Amino acid sequence: MPSVVNIKPISYLKSHAARISQDLAMNGNPFFITQNGEASMVIESVKQYQDKESLIAALKLIALGEKDRLVGKGISVAESRAQLAAARQRRK
Repeated sequence: MPSVVNIKPISYLKSHAARISQDLAMNGNPFFITQNGEASMVIESVKQYQDKESLIAALKLIALGEKDRLVGKGISVAESRAQLAAARQRRK
């Protein structure tokens, strides 16, 4: 996790929204916004958000695959290669 350097009160967010947007575009470090001295929200760029969501989706797929593997679902590498070879032959 990146170091927490952009800790700002909510009043800063209200008065410097454009500057926050520029900073996110330039260096990508998220902003941690506090309210009454307590962490309230994190502001990150759209790209960071999309990258994080893609990573979460990939990890979910891996976890589902591992769960299936552990209960004996799925096919062996040899069977998978045979299926791929058969599919290629059908396309020709």
